[in-house]
Amino acid sequence: MFDFRKSVAALLAAASVGGLLGAMPAEAQTLKAVMHSDVKILDPIWTTAYIQRNFGYMVWDTLFAMDEKFDVKPQMVEKYDVSADKLTWTFTLRDGLVWSNGQPVTSEDCIASIKRWAARDSMGQKMMGSVAGLEKVDDKTFKMTMKEPYGLVLQSLGKPSSNVPFMMPKKTAETDPGTQIKVEDVIGSGPFVFVAGEWKPGEKVVFTKNAKYKPRAEPPSGLAGGKVVKVDRVEWIAMPDVQTQVAAIQNGEIDLIEAPGHDLLPLLAKDKNIRIFDGNPLGNQYVMRFNSLNKPFDNPKVRAAVMVAFGQEDFLKATIGDSKYYKLCKAVFICGTPLASEEGMANVLNQNSAKAKEMLKEAGYDGTPIVLLQSTDLQVLTNLAPVAKSQLEAAGFKVDMQSSDWQSVVGRRVKKDPVDKGGWNLMLTSWVAADILNPVMAGFFNASCDKAMFGWPCDETIEKMRDQFAKESDPAKQKQIALDLQKYWAEHPTHVHLGQWYAPIAMRTNVEGMLVSPAPVFWNITKK
Repeated sequence: MFDFRKSVAALLAAASVGGLLGAMPAEAQTLKAVMHSDVKILDPIWTTAYIQRNFGYMVWDTLFAMDEKFDVKPQMVEKYDVSADKLTWTFTLRDGLVWSNGQPVTSEDCIASIKRWAARDSMGQKMMGSVAGLEKVDDKTFKMTMKEPYGLVLQSLGKPSSNVPFMMPKKTAETDPGTQIKVEDVIGSGPFVFVAGEWKPGEKVVFTKNAKYKPRAEPPSGLAGGKVVKVDRVEWIAMPDVQTQVAAIQNGEIDLIEAPGHDLLPLLAKDKNIRIFDGNPLGNQYVMRFNSLNKPFDNPKVRAAVMVAFGQEDFLKATIGDSKYYKLCKAVFICGTPLASEEGMANVLNQNSAKAKEMLKEAGYDGTPIVLLQSTDLQVLTNLAPVAKSQLEAAGFKVDMQSSDWQSVVGRRVKKDPVDKGGWNLMLTSWVAADILNPVMAGFFNASCDKAMFGWPCDETIEKMRDQFAKESDPAKQKQIALDLQKYWAEHPTHVHLGQWYAPIAMRTNVEGMLVSPAPVFWNITKK
C-alpha cells in the first residue's frame, strides 16, 4: 500500500531541492533529468554499465544503429558494399562528419574505434575472430576483410547497447582497452558536447548541443535516423532519493526521471502534469553473475546448484512489486522474441533448496563464505542481494553480503583478485532486452576465459556453439543452436537469469518527443 505520509514528507522536501538545482532558466531550453545512476566513469567501452552507455549516446555516434523495429540502419556510414563471396565489406562515411573539436572524422578513427570496442565486447570479439584485417582506402572509406563469411557484421556494428561500438578519435581509441580514457579525451562525434568544466560527480553532468554535428536526413527511429537536438542544454542531476525525485518533478524543478520507483508510479500517474512513458516495451532481465575464477564457482556443479536453488518470483516481488511490471520467464533469450524457449529449463529456477543442498554436497562445497556484492543506491537493484542471500543460505551456502554504491560495484567487479584480497564471488545486475536477444550478443554467454566479461567463464562447448550461431544464416538452424546451447548452459551456467521487468520513464507533460529505444536518448526532445 502506498504511504501518503512519505509523499507529504517528500513534497515538503522540495524546498531544499530548489537550492540544489538552482533557479529554472527564463526560457525552457535546459532539460533537467535524473538518471538511474551518477556518472563517475566516462568510458562506455571500459564498462558495460548502462549509465556509461547513456553517456556514450550523448557524446559519440555509431557507424550503424538499430531502429524501433530492431532493423540495423546506416548511421555515420553513407553506403556500404559486400563482395559476392562475402569476404570483403567496404564502408564509406557520410560527408561533413567532424569531431566536437572541429577535426574531420576519418576512416582511421573508425578502424581504431572498432578494434578497441571489439577487444572488450562479446559480440565484437566474436566478429573479429572472423576478420582478417581492417584497411584504410581513403579518408572516408575503409575495408574489412573476412577470413570466412560472417552473418552478424551489421548486427555487431549496429549493436544497440553495452558495449556500443561508439566511434572516437584515433588518439582516444588507441587507449589500451583495459584503461579508462581521460576526461580530456572525451571528444565526441555525436549530437551533444560534454561540458567537462561543469562535471561534478555526485551533483550533475552537463551537455550542450553540438553545433558541429550533422544529423541524418531520415526521421528518428529508435537509435537510428536523424539525431536532431532541440534543446540547448541537458543536465543530469544526481538525486539518489526517490522521494526527493518525485517532489522535484511534481514541482517542475526537474523534467524527467529515467527510473522512477515502481512503488511511486501510482502517485506520479495521478498528477496531471506528469506522463508515464514506456520507452522500452521488451523490458529488462535481472541477472546474477558468477565469478568463475574464485572458488567455489570455478566448479560448474556448484554453479548448477545455484540454478536449482533460485526462484525468480521472490526477486521480482522484492524489487518491482507490482506484477504488471514484471514477468516470470525461464527462457534465457527474452520471452516474446524469436529465440525464446523454455526447453531444458524444467529442473531449474524452481527454488528447490533441498535438491540444491544435495548437489552442493556432491560438488564438495566446504562451507567457505562467498562474497555477494550489493548495490545500495539503485532502487531496482538494491533488494536483489538480500533475496539472493536468503535463497543461497537455504541451499546451504554461507554468504557474506558486502554493500556499496553501484559505481563502486562496477569498479570492483572487473577485479580478478582473490576474495580475501578484495575480490568477489557473485554480483547482481540487469540487462536491457536488446542486449541479450541471441547467444553472441548476450555478453554473459561469452565463455572465452580471459577474453570474457567480468566473471571470466571458460567453456569450450559454449564457445563452439556461439561460433556456430554466428556463422549460420538460416534462422531455423540458428534457433536450434540457441536451444541446444540453452540446454547445455542450464547445467553449466555462466550466470542465472532472474526474470523480466519493465521500467517506464516519468516526464512532465511539457516534454515531448522521447523516442522508444533500448537506451534513453535526448535528441528529438522538445520542452515547451
